[in-house]
Amino acid sequence: MNIASERFIIEDMRKQFKAREGQQKFKQRIYIALTLTLIFVTSIFSWLYILAQDLPSLDELERYDPDLITRIVSADDKVIQELFTTQRTLVKSNEIPPHVKKALILTEDQQFYKHWGMNLFRTVYSITLNVFSGEIHGGASSLTQQLARSLYARIGFKQTYTRKIRELITAVQIEHTFTKEEILTMYLNTVYFGHGTYGLQAAASKYFNKRVENLTLDEGAILVGMLRSPAYYSPITHPERSRHIRNVVINNMFNEKAINAVERNYFKSLPIETYQPDSVDAGNVAPYFGEYVRRLLEKEDEELGVDLYSDGLTIYTSLDTRMQVIANAVVAKELVRVQAIVNARFLDKRSTALTEILEYHNIGYTADSVRLMILDSIEMPPSIERLLTVQAQLISLDVETGQIKAMVGGKNFKKSSWNRSIQMVRQPGSSFKAFLYTAAIDNGYPVTTTLLNQPVVIKTGKNDSTDWRPKNYDLSMGGETTIREGIRRSLNLIAVRTIQELIAPAAVVEKARAMGITTYLYPGDALALGASSVRPIEMAAAYAVYPRLGIWIEPLGVLSIQDRFGGTLKKYSPERKEVLGRGTSYVMLSLLETVANAGTGVGARTRFGFQEPSGGKTGTTTGFTDAWYVGFTTKLSTAVWVGFDDQLISLGPAMSGSALGVPIWAQYMKAVYDSLAWERQEFEIPNESVIFANVCSETHKLATEYCSPEREVFLPGTVPTQYCDVHGSR
Repeated sequence: MNIASERFIIEDMRKQFKAREGQQKFKQRIYIALTLTLIFVTSIFSWLYILAQDLPSLDELERYDPDLITRIVSADDKVIQELFTTQRTLVKSNEIPPHVKKALILTEDQQFYKHWGMNLFRTVYSITLNVFSGEIHGGASSLTQQLARSLYARIGFKQTYTRKIRELITAVQIEHTFTKEEILTMYLNTVYFGHGTYGLQAAASKYFNKRVENLTLDEGAILVGMLRSPAYYSPITHPERSRHIRNVVINNMFNEKAINAVERNYFKSLPIETYQPDSVDAGNVAPYFGEYVRRLLEKEDEELGVDLYSDGLTIYTSLDTRMQVIANAVVAKELVRVQAIVNARFLDKRSTALTEILEYHNIGYTADSVRLMILDSIEMPPSIERLLTVQAQLISLDVETGQIKAMVGGKNFKKSSWNRSIQMVRQPGSSFKAFLYTAAIDNGYPVTTTLLNQPVVIKTGKNDSTDWRPKNYDLSMGGETTIREGIRRSLNLIAVRTIQELIAPAAVVEKARAMGITTYLYPGDALALGASSVRPIEMAAAYAVYPRLGIWIEPLGVLSIQDRFGGTLKKYSPERKEVLGRGTSYVMLSLLETVANAGTGVGARTRFGFQEPSGGKTGTTTGFTDAWYVGFTTKLSTAVWVGFDDQLISLGPAMSGSALGVPIWAQYMKAVYDSLAWERQEFEIPNESVIFANVCSETHKLATEYCSPEREVFLPGTVPTQYCDVHGSR
């Protein structure tokens, strides 16, 4: 072997060795690369896994359960009030107009039906822009990613790359779990539309007072356009900006051939018009009643296992908004009239009324300064306004069911949410006499019983050492007077003699208790004149016992509660009990009819033309501080009160129940009967429990052919047995 051959062999061996060494190094590099890749991929997946740990599971996505509005609904299917932490009402996919869905997709995510959770091109572009600019920019998110962000607060809203990845993971989960149509519906049910509203239905109600399905194309474009920046494009606060973004959306729809040129031009030409609620809007029609229901249900939400403000409940109530609107209007009108009369007295410098009020309450203003406030010459502080404002309440119950049909708890709910129908206790004056005479009738005294219409003395001190000498409202006195005449004319002297001579105060308290009066009643002679305080709602419920012929029914405002799926959580039924005999009830009904037909309540007929069969009783307290009328028909029992919140401030001379309570009651009742076209209905007569007989109008004994007879009603065993001996024998 020559030297050349040896060199060749050696060179060949060297090459083979280098080749093997290169191959080994290559394998090592591949191994290292694979190891690093595996570590990288594992790290990425581990990072993604960690990011996904506190994201919603598929089960959570399927149990999509957003906070919803609880709605308080009237008997005539109007929403009275909404309770919420997040103002949202769910709608179904088929309720959303196609033009709204189309506007949303063309404006926010044109690839919505093609992508699997994210728009790849927009995402890559956004990432590139973010890297080169050094800032985080939005605008690349698909509708699904936006839904992920709005559905799950735990994702967070801080602009970071981590948020984007977490958002994308959730979006992919959503895409795998729901159909495109379901995703679109969930998005429109959750997205924020400004002014505290979430979801398309809440926005449609807020801005246009409409159901979603009734949104026009331009209204849908307004709502879709404002999603970019709800506050900036609000049609309420920035109508010009709203017009601009609306037209952008409409142009997009035209450019994508979703609408034609005629539609584009027409809808772009329309003005921006939003809903402007007023004082008689159904949303504001019954604020006192809505608050009453809210307070009532707050006591039960734990028992029912619900959240009143987020579970999307539907609270069905008894209130009739048609009656409520009438009640609101009548009370408001009458308060303007009464306030003007009261103000005239305050403005009269010859009267000391205003000065006395200011001095008693230690108000740091002179009477002349306050007079300027009354004349609107200078601003009146809220404290003085509250003191000098005449208030009123009206509570109206369905006689048959006890359901609350209308409730006005005061003059202005925004200035005073104190509910005078429910929370206030005030002396009822002569309207309390109904319980006095009920006790007398129930104890066997016929309505022809006579008492002397002469002065009496009432002991009012703790040791019966303080004398009170009440007088009749008309200052009259006379001879023997029947119970019927006493209640017709509201004679205080006859009422006091009844409690002193016929029936003990304790028996009157017992009767009032049985008829639902729960406030403290002092068992003294002054009780006959309504010296103890009562609640208006309890007075209305008690008077309803008479046309029901003895049955007391607890006032009922809430009928049932449904969950968000329409399932009934609870039904309410009122307590019912027999508290009077049918005969006693009818005799008292007859007495109270006399008040309405020819007594202190006759103004309802003569002045206001209310001719339906009715009964009732006026009430006026000492010093004219309270004016009442409580009355009933076969359909409604309604209690009215007028006065100042301060029980020491007088309404003024002659401001009685007849002058203030009857006008509100009569106008409300007449308007309700007229607007609802109720037919005339007579009171039921329990013929098995009462006896009618003709008596002499003078002697009140059985009438002879020579007497001037009156047809009178008696309980069995109380009919007079003797014939009149003044006008001759039979």
